[in-house]
Amino acid sequence: MTVTLSATLAANEDIERRRRAGERVLHLAFGEAGLPVHPALRDKLAAASERNGYGPVAGASGLRAAAAGYWTRRGLATDPELVVSGPGSKSLLYGLLLAIGGDIVLPMPSWVSYAAQADLVGSRPILVPAPSGEGGVPDPELVTAQVVRARAQGRTVSSVLVTLPDNPTGRLASPETVARLVEVARELDLTIISDEIYRDLVHDPSLPYVSPADLAPERTIITTGLSKSLALGGWRIGVARLPENDPLLRRQLLAVASEIWSAPAAPVQEAATYAFSDPPELTERIARSRRLHGLVARAVHERFVAAGADVPMPQGGFYLYPDLGHLRLGGSAEITKLLLEEHGIGVLPGHAFGDDPSAARVRVAVSLLYGDTAEERMTALTSPDPLRLPWIADNLDFLSAGLRELSARRHATAPKPRSALVPAPCGG
Repeated sequence: MTVTLSATLAANEDIERRRRAGERVLHLAFGEAGLPVHPALRDKLAAASERNGYGPVAGASGLRAAAAGYWTRRGLATDPELVVSGPGSKSLLYGLLLAIGGDIVLPMPSWVSYAAQADLVGSRPILVPAPSGEGGVPDPELVTAQVVRARAQGRTVSSVLVTLPDNPTGRLASPETVARLVEVARELDLTIISDEIYRDLVHDPSLPYVSPADLAPERTIITTGLSKSLALGGWRIGVARLPENDPLLRRQLLAVASEIWSAPAAPVQEAATYAFSDPPELTERIARSRRLHGLVARAVHERFVAAGADVPMPQGGFYLYPDLGHLRLGGSAEITKLLLEEHGIGVLPGHAFGDDPSAARVRVAVSLLYGDTAEERMTALTSPDPLRLPWIADNLDFLSAGLRELSARRHATAPKPRSALVPAPCGG
């Protein structure tokens, strides 16, 4: 088996190398939350720094109770026994794939690690496009056809994964689409894995949000963490809410966890226990983060629309998924290379997310536009008008200039119309 470095991490390292060499590169390729750690979380971590024991494989009882309360306050009553913690939701997703077994249905496009992890555990992912204008949930009607076909070929298809809201598109699937997928999962006896790590970053809190677990708690697993809502990516902590009345899955996941990560880091669990309790100072921080992500994502959306791109309005997280096919400059790899090497704009190609390589779609992450220092990022977080801050305004202007230059390249290389190539007849 050949395993390559994650596309997001590889792009991040390449861009940082270029920056160290003195190149100006607008970093839109990495899904880092781009904000400082709240001081209260640092205090909790420091206070627990002497906790150096392994602890329970499922996570400390206090953390599991806090996570259960987190979901209960969001309308999904949860017993702490349904909660398992791990070193990031990414590790939990991998453990779940091993524990569940069989092949998995993924939305297309979808986060780069889903298909890669499936390959690692010997599962063959089935990529199904999301409904038009949506993202993160495979089209339920197409799921039925694909799963029936795969099973007719002798394959075991056990699960389907959704992301609410989505990475890479930044869109939130409609309640109707989620409800129909739940129906299909019941008809086909599929376990649903719902990655909800961006749930608290839906830009408009009044937007209807339905988790598959609201409709089918008996077959839905939810994963989440603190790397996005509270910018704790480097701390590596996540939690999973397992289906009700499925003790076998819990035993299998804990068996996998015991052999891979033993237990999450004890001091980080202490900080996470505090975070999942939704204290006022952290809910305020998340609200500010949600506002900043939404404002900058919409500003970037405007720049791509002005350049003629077809790009859905982002609804959550800090992502956009523009289609630059109107430029006719190649597929996603070609567009990504042009943007980086000739215009200093780093993005990820759509084919890294399972998309058609011939389509000129790219994933844009806006969260590293907020500033290069902790002071700048904090100022962006607290500013009444962050788009007017000099460094953010400069980044947006740099993006606009690069997109204009890219469009000009298309016009410069476009074939001349025949009327421009044939000399006009001489008058007399």
